[in-house]
Amino acid sequence: MRHALGVEYDGSGFLGWQRLDREPTVQAAVERALSFVADAPIHVVCAGRTDAGVHAACQVIHFDTEAHREPRGWSLGATSRLPDSVCVLWCVPVADDFHARFSARARRYRYRILNRPVRLAFARQYLSWERRPLDAAAMHAAAQALVGMHDFSAFRTVHCQAPHARRDLQEIVVERVGDEVIIEVQANAFLHHMVRNIVGSVLEVGRGDRPREWIAELLAGKDRSLAGPTAPSQGLVLLGPRYPPEWGLPTEVSL
Repeated sequence: MRHALGVEYDGSGFLGWQRLDREPTVQAAVERALSFVADAPIHVVCAGRTDAGVHAACQVIHFDTEAHREPRGWSLGATSRLPDSVCVLWCVPVADDFHARFSARARRYRYRILNRPVRLAFARQYLSWERRPLDAAAMHAAAQALVGMHDFSAFRTVHCQAPHARRDLQEIVVERVGDEVIIEVQANAFLHHMVRNIVGSVLEVGRGDRPREWIAELLAGKDRSLAGPTAPSQGLVLLGPRYPPEWGLPTEVSL
């Protein structure tokens, strides 16, 4: 039987989502917890890997098992075996053809920047920091050049293993809320470091170091070496993937 789970985690203490030959990773922690509940080995598949230090409000995974447990038993049982920085939000039995990665039609991320002269002390693992004043309106206007189906080679890491760089960026919004500048971006899928590289580039516009047209020029040029630096990981959170409603998943991950 196949189950889909929503997993929330603080990525500060992890090397990322993906299981590695060294610890700690979120995937390894989740698989150990689920294996304990199932009393059998469990392997999980996620909607999208997150890097070291990146958080998730609702990562979606699926796994197959012959163990019979109620959804509440999977979620509460696994959570009881997980570190305090990880929990299972919900569990939904799904059809055998559901796939956490391939059934998703979009993924949405949020990046938060504290924009003030003094560095932050409180909640520093969830916010990036920029001391220079940022023009959020200019950042938003510049970022609209990225909306649509494009080759995002200028915003992928050299270590990205994706076979091509074409992605459909469906929405990007930059707004100021008090001392924070918040960037939300949704696409059908993302390249390795794509969100953080976009943020690092629109920050150049926000500081006034580059004109608004520069983002469109970067996109057209497809040269990563000309774009801005990769933004720090701690400001980034995966809000969640988005699935067609026929899968019967919670509203927070449905289109």
